[in-house]
Amino acid sequence: MKKLYTAVDRFCARHPRFGVPDLMRWIVIGNVAVYILMLLTMRADANALAFLYLDGGKVLRGEIWRIITFIFVPASSSPFWLAISLYFYYWIGTSLERQWGTARFNLYYWSGVLLTAIVTIVASAISGTGYPVGGTEYVNLSMFLAFAFLFPDTRLLLFFFIPVKIKWLAWLDIAVFVIGIIQSLLVGSWLGAILPVVALLNFLVFIWPAIDAFARRQKYRHNPQTVNFKKAVRQQQQQRGYHHKCAVCGRTDTDYPDLQFRYCSKCAGYRCFCQDHIFSHVHFTDVSRMLVRGFGIGIDHHFASRHFVYCISIRAGVEFIA
Repeated sequence: MKKLYTAVDRFCARHPRFGVPDLMRWIVIGNVAVYILMLLTMRADANALAFLYLDGGKVLRGEIWRIITFIFVPASSSPFWLAISLYFYYWIGTSLERQWGTARFNLYYWSGVLLTAIVTIVASAISGTGYPVGGTEYVNLSMFLAFAFLFPDTRLLLFFFIPVKIKWLAWLDIAVFVIGIIQSLLVGSWLGAILPVVALLNFLVFIWPAIDAFARRQKYRHNPQTVNFKKAVRQQQQQRGYHHKCAVCGRTDTDYPDLQFRYCSKCAGYRCFCQDHIFSHVHFTDVSRMLVRGFGIGIDHHFASRHFVYCISIRAGVEFIA
């Protein structure tokens, strides 16, 4: 996936003017024009516009225009729902084009269309049966999934009055993918099961950096060291009444609220230092430790495996536990 994304990114950088600007506008205009033609011809001949559908068998016989014209076949026969869907996908498409640029968005859309056409043609060639496909249902759904991944907190009015974040609708989108695959497998239509997978692969290629960054964030959040650090901080705050305490001078954020504290990444464990000692302290090691108490003075001896490091931290009148 990473190599494919790199190739796409390199192509877009070298050809920034590639594609059709404002592509979704022309897609919407084409859908509206075909819908009007369907209304005008449906009484005389219901199949008058069947030549627009993608049919792998007929494409192999020379009707190559079907590779493009099937994207203009309306997804709904209802004028109301057609208007809603066209407006919705126009909004999503133009938002993605502004975010990605014309070249990347065109590659995303046309690669989805091309993959759909290739799968349909190959299926027809293998089975010897034509599979008519009208509209770009799964391409549009993958486009919606990309939008939801990039803008998860965008709110939509479901049924025109229920505010819902688009990331929750994305899970519904994934459910549509899964249901479509299961239904196709149950009726024995393996083409219907492959098309959603192809659309999802297209989505994975173009959103790979965002997916990889998301996976890294989740891994960091659930990392044992991160979890233990947060747990240790909470316990320390509950037991001792402060959040940060300098390991050298012993000052806390409770006693000195304006003092800044930092944790050293080179010290073993979770060592906190104030702004006066973060750059001047001796780094702690955590191979072995011996604590000697006496007369209110704490002494820490730290030993390294290969070399001897002798660190003494003394605070008069205060017990120091590293």
